[in-house]
Amino acid sequence: MRTLEEILHPVTPAQFRAEYEGRQPLHIPAVEGSNKRALLPWDAFNGLLNQSNVWDSERLKLMRHDDSVPPEQYCQRKRTPEGMIWRPLPAKVEVFLSAGASILANDVMTLHSPITRAGVALGEALAAEVGASVFCSFKGGRAVATHYDVHEVFAVQTEGEKVWNLYEGREIDPVGYPPGLTQSDFNKACGRLVSTITMKPGDVLYMPRGFYHDTVTPDQPSLHVSFTVMPLAGRSILSLLDGPVLQDAAFRAWLPAADADGGAQLEARLSVLATRLAGIVASPAFRDEVALLQRRLMPRAPDFSLPVRKPITLYRVTGRAFPDMGTIARRTFDWMIEERQFAVEDLVADMETLSEADIRSALAGAEQAGAVQRV
Repeated sequence: MRTLEEILHPVTPAQFRAEYEGRQPLHIPAVEGSNKRALLPWDAFNGLLNQSNVWDSERLKLMRHDDSVPPEQYCQRKRTPEGMIWRPLPAKVEVFLSAGASILANDVMTLHSPITRAGVALGEALAAEVGASVFCSFKGGRAVATHYDVHEVFAVQTEGEKVWNLYEGREIDPVGYPPGLTQSDFNKACGRLVSTITMKPGDVLYMPRGFYHDTVTPDQPSLHVSFTVMPLAGRSILSLLDGPVLQDAAFRAWLPAADADGGAQLEARLSVLATRLAGIVASPAFRDEVALLQRRLMPRAPDFSLPVRKPITLYRVTGRAFPDMGTIARRTFDWMIEERQFAVEDLVADMETLSEADIRSALAGAEQAGAVQRV
């Protein structure tokens, strides 16, 4: 699955955005000819588990009775270049699985290329940071109790079946969990059961953040991949405002005292600042900054094709003026000026927050203006 279209099929991305995104869960049963279950079959998951040196107690968790198994019960302490870690012992893991435990394998986005490709597709289509976890459970087991998530979820069932219970309760656009929240709080707030969905191999389930749910494994061993999707929230723009705000003298000036003229001076100044701030946020330059921030979130898939090595194209800066092509191009031009002579491929690699198309467009503009030339 390399595109959002393939992940959602037969639902179209347009229908998803209009009717479901951020609004309500969506169950997409597998259709004939679909290969979604090939995302992670049992043999591929076993292959991941057999790479024992990539796992630690945070990345490979065992869950039992709605809680995590303490790492000292299935791991041993190992010294690594990064320090001491808890390394899962395969034999111990198997004992716990035989006793009914479930596996939660976290941070698997880069461990299996089909998962990587699907995650990249979600990130690019939804302008979001994406993570991936694998849930493996057996009859009657569940990895987590009733809860809501603070991110969007796309679950792909690859083996066996999993029953998802959806409740009427919903938290509106949560960004975290209140301090001191307990499982009892989740159980009280979830409300009544409103829907039960049985996920079968090849099925996809979209779960917006804030919806209360839990899962149970029926008779067959179950395997599913869960993609966590985190787009930027509106509050993210606050981190981008310092630069443009400091360029405006109105924001550098002292504020009037709150009691001057009965507060009229402060009220007037704040009104001016609000207008200036609205202008900054609505400007094309600020939009470009937000777009760059979104690109920093999106995962990128490696693309090695050895033994073939990619050719490189060399340019040098001539000293002539660069054209005015906007914020994104300016970032590219600043990099060129600092390097003086460069390979286009190195430019693309260093400017990973920009699309290659935007970079090459900026390069073409600089070359046309005579600011750079081929070596």
